[in-house]
Amino acid sequence: MRHRLMAVAALVATAAIGLSGCSSPLSSAGEAPRSSGSSAHGPVSQQTSGAVGPAECAQPAPGFDCDFQTRIAAVQTYLKGRPGTTGVVLHDVQTGAVWENDHATDPTWTASTIKLAMVVDLFTRDRHGEIHLTADDRALIESMLHSSDDDAADTLWYRYAGGDHMGYNKNFAKYGLTSLAPQQGFSDFYPYWGFQKCTPEDLDRLIHYVLTDLPADERGYIVGQMRTVAADQQWGVWGAGPAAKPGNKDGWSKEQGGWVMNTVGFVGPAERYTLAAMNNLRGEGDYDTGRETVTHIAEILFAGRF
Repeated sequence: MRHRLMAVAALVATAAIGLSGCSSPLSSAGEAPRSSGSSAHGPVSQQTSGAVGPAECAQPAPGFDCDFQTRIAAVQTYLKGRPGTTGVVLHDVQTGAVWENDHATDPTWTASTIKLAMVVDLFTRDRHGEIHLTADDRALIESMLHSSDDDAADTLWYRYAGGDHMGYNKNFAKYGLTSLAPQQGFSDFYPYWGFQKCTPEDLDRLIHYVLTDLPADERGYIVGQMRTVAADQQWGVWGAGPAAKPGNKDGWSKEQGGWVMNTVGFVGPAERYTLAAMNNLRGEGDYDTGRETVTHIAEILFAGRF
């Protein structure tokens, strides 16, 4: 892995500028660093790499080299000038190192990111013989991952929610969504995938589960789908750039209190790094604004590292 500090310096200098030009939404549906030495994510490696020693790093972030620490500092600077609040979790799956900011535990509308958890649950229940996924079901799963199809999500939610409607929600915590909370009073069918809240930490645990706990065939399928999403889904983690071979599941919706723009996915060789970001605009911006924010976070963190 090559660390291009000159490229990082350019990103730091332009962090407040952001990205340009975002597409229109579909119709449905700064902070100080907090390095997790003893959090639920597990121990953090103290190893660093690169020519610059740990004492010379701009922002201490145990487990991340100085190049990453410079990038993390740039993300914090960038977010200070962005609308709303944005929770971020960066995770090195190989070493266990985690960096998260002060909004990483904020409950936020999941929007379509929960569709990733739905896929994990459907595959798991099918593997255990609790349900039998048909060819039609699998086509709907592909539509959820590829283009975030809401109609596909509705069909699968109603079909496999169970008699008490809790078929999914009673399992989601097993996949890392330990603080997920369905929201009462927003739909006749409760709980419903489209009205739930979780935190960036939840999404971090979910993508980590996908990459490390699922059987190889299921993991390979999901990773492949996330890496080849439709053109209108190529933002958020996708900002890492094509050389990083990113994959993501995005989510966006206009809720009470304004737009939320979320992204979760992986970056790098063997999907080494994961990133979760949830932007709650709190009425201070729109779809394009939030899309720009979460995409530029990935660009700052990863562009030029691969």
